[in-house]
Amino acid sequence: MYSEIHMPKGFKCAGISAGIKSGGAKDMALVLSDEPAAVAGVFTTNQVCAAPVKICREHLKHGVAHAIVLNSGIANACTGSEGMVAARDMAAETAKVIGCEPQEIMVCSTGRIGPQLPLDKIVPGIEKLFDAALGEHVHETAEAMMTTDTRPKVSVAEVQIEGRTVKILGFAKGAGMIEPNMATMLSFITTDAAVGRHALQSALEKAVNSSFNRISIDGDQSTNDTVLALANGAAGTHPIDETSKGWKTFFHALKAVCHELAMMIVHDGEGADKFVTVNVVGAQSDGDANLAARSVANSLLNKTAWAGEYPNWGRIMDSVGYSKAKVTEEKVEIHYDEQQAVVCGMRTDIPQEDLIKVVSQTDFAININLHLGEGTATVYTCNCTEEYVRINVT
Repeated sequence: MYSEIHMPKGFKCAGISAGIKSGGAKDMALVLSDEPAAVAGVFTTNQVCAAPVKICREHLKHGVAHAIVLNSGIANACTGSEGMVAARDMAAETAKVIGCEPQEIMVCSTGRIGPQLPLDKIVPGIEKLFDAALGEHVHETAEAMMTTDTRPKVSVAEVQIEGRTVKILGFAKGAGMIEPNMATMLSFITTDAAVGRHALQSALEKAVNSSFNRISIDGDQSTNDTVLALANGAAGTHPIDETSKGWKTFFHALKAVCHELAMMIVHDGEGADKFVTVNVVGAQSDGDANLAARSVANSLLNKTAWAGEYPNWGRIMDSVGYSKAKVTEEKVEIHYDEQQAVVCGMRTDIPQEDLIKVVSQTDFAININLHLGEGTATVYTCNCTEEYVRINVT
């Protein structure tokens, strides 16, 4: 699928099977920069977070990174001191193979919470990864990140800065246990632009807030959520920051990559077959709009109604009302796409068949106006089907 896509200059990648998952599925990945790269990171806000998240937060203070190493199948979360040792060992073994310091390695894990990492499989897997990363294996890398994902997720953007081509390539995984901040997911963004660590951190946080932190599949937040960005400067441009002429060009491309990856995650939601955009306008503040939009997006009653192709606007009114946003019932309007279902807090005389046509689509929007101010927010979500239950019963 991604065999024709190449990494930004100075980056290599690989994905292999180390035997962590059964059946020979790929379960380890490596993203490697030839030279030390500026690194930025955004992580889960869950108070219970995995060992690799804690290690990444530590290593982020170093400011540069040579590589990201990942295993899938086991999250290395809620694993105590043994899990911390295992995460540090992953970094140390990768650093030894590459020839750098352990703090220049970012470690990520995804999968089941609780089991300890099988270092007897991971350590030899790291050497195998390094050998494979002498080439570029974009598809294999994306595939190795997957857990319940049905397909790999890669996004690429190219822009011109100082007359040179600068590339941004991002990987992501995520399909369930998705609710910001952060959504349960992993994403690795690589670029050959020259960007200082502080400027990169600021740009990544802003890009994440408008993309990964705007999605919700099931309202559950993970222990392992991580977005990492590496910028190695191999494109040959001068270092850029917010004051540079090429900054807006770079930042818009970064946002575009993050947004596309985030949309891929929602489209691949566990058991989902509908993509739903929830737009709220007219709130007292953007914060209130966000509260109302998330309340609608995370309501199981709404998600199941969408799955049943039933336009139950009463459930939307209900979820807006119990959100912590300021709401005046008599002012609320609700549209399904362009079809108005609610005016002044009450139903319109639109035929039910017209609303059913909207929710029968695979992609539609719920547009809500609270008529209380200028606040706006958008959240991207999906429906909830019986298949979601089947996927998550174990």
